Amino acid sequence: MSGAIASPAKLEKKPVKFSNLLLGAGLNMFEVTTLGQPLEVMKTTMAANRKGGMGTAIGTIWSRGGALGFYQGLIPWAWIEASTKGAVLLFVASEAEFYAKNIGANNFGAGILGGMAGGLAQAYATMGFCTCMKTVEMTKHKVAATGAKVPGTMATFMDIYRREGIVGINKGVNAVAVRQVTNWGSRFGLSRVAENGIRKFTNKEDLSQRLTVPEKILASALGGGLSAWNQPIEVVRVEMQSKKEDPNRPKKMTVGNTFRYIYGQNGIKGLYRGVAPRIGLGVWQTVCMVALGDVAKEAVEKLTGDVVTAKH
Repeated sequence: MSGAIASPAKLEKKPVKFSNLLLGAGLNMFEVTTLGQPLEVMKTTMAANRKGGMGTAIGTIWSRGGALGFYQGLIPWAWIEASTKGAVLLFVASEAEFYAKNIGANNFGAGILGGMAGGLAQAYATMGFCTCMKTVEMTKHKVAATGAKVPGTMATFMDIYRREGIVGINKGVNAVAVRQVTNWGSRFGLSRVAENGIRKFTNKEDLSQRLTVPEKILASALGGGLSAWNQPIEVVRVEMQSKKEDPNRPKKMTVGNTFRYIYGQNGIKGLYRGVAPRIGLGVWQTVCMVALGDVAKEAVEKLTGDVVTAKH
């Protein structure tokens, strides 16, 4: 035998580029500063006050400062979260996907595993304390109703830190982690299923044929909207982080006993409070990432002189 057996091509780890991180941070900042935070505030208010509907939630938010009430928690917590979570996701997802492929996972499976690992890292690295502080900002309005002076954002943060330490400002982080893992796993898979359906319907089953921007938005929006099936864990997260007073709540809240408390108080409906604004939030995030992605990509490439390789 004269010819040697060719060894399989070695996988190369893709570098995490500054231009990719800048693109992700820029799109996330735009999304949260426009419709993202108002939808987040509505979702959180409905999840924290489960007896009222959307109209009651809007009235409650408006009473906290008119139009500005819909932007509570934006500065600095939502901005910190928006500007960092994309970088964490991209870096960890890229690493996890590389190692998953190295042990034999296919592209689809490696993508889902990468997304889940990235979501887990997001929760513990940056989103835990950001979501906690945003929820605190949105649920401390009862202090204002008593006529007492409402402490500022950083005063609230330092007060919680002094009393409860790191655990206090990361309250509900385990629920955030479960939400992020299931979010990214299901969003990736459901978006791919929706994309395959659109390709069949439009006769674009050859993967070299690119979907149009409206088709991309539709596929991602369906994936994002359908991934709201895990809304109960989002309601659990809000309840764990809420500052509202209720003597019936468990003294030491865990994901399990908080779930049982909500179900006991409000039933299945209570566990799905806020699902409508959450679906709206998923669609708006998709529109920002996909529809504005190409425009933002060109702007970042001009600014950095680097080719953006991140998918949006």
